[in-house]
Amino acid sequence: MSDRGRNVLFRVTPLLAVLAAATAAGSGWAHTTNTSTPSNGLVRCEIVATKSGGMTRLEGVIHADRAAAGTSDFRVSGGGSGGSTNIRQGGDFDLAAGESTTLGSVSLGGSYDATLEVTVNGETFSCGERI
Repeated sequence: MSDRGRNVLFRVTPLLAVLAAATAAGSGWAHTTNTSTPSNGLVRCEIVATKSGGMTRLEGVIHADRAAAGTSDFRVSGGGSGGSTNIRQGGDFDLAAGESTTLGSVSLGGSYDATLEVTVNGETFSCGERI
């Protein structure tokens, strides 16, 4: 690449970054946070929180390091200006090694406690987050 082309590239790249940041901030673009990922050696779990437009989408996600099958219980409780909520979702899962899946999800406004409890091979562990 010529020096002239390289100079244009170095000037355009920061400009694109600034434009992307401004567009994201002005559009109410979702902000996602992930909690720590507790593990039992077979699977890892996490609560993923995505904020957008005054609402928060909470997802209980599991990642299989090795093939694993078990049960899950995703619980969300708390409230906002419209009252309180107590949500519970759960069921069975069967994942191949390296596979991830969402075991429960809700979209709410306000402050909440989210917990994903996972049982694999008779061992139970959980991950949780105050949002």
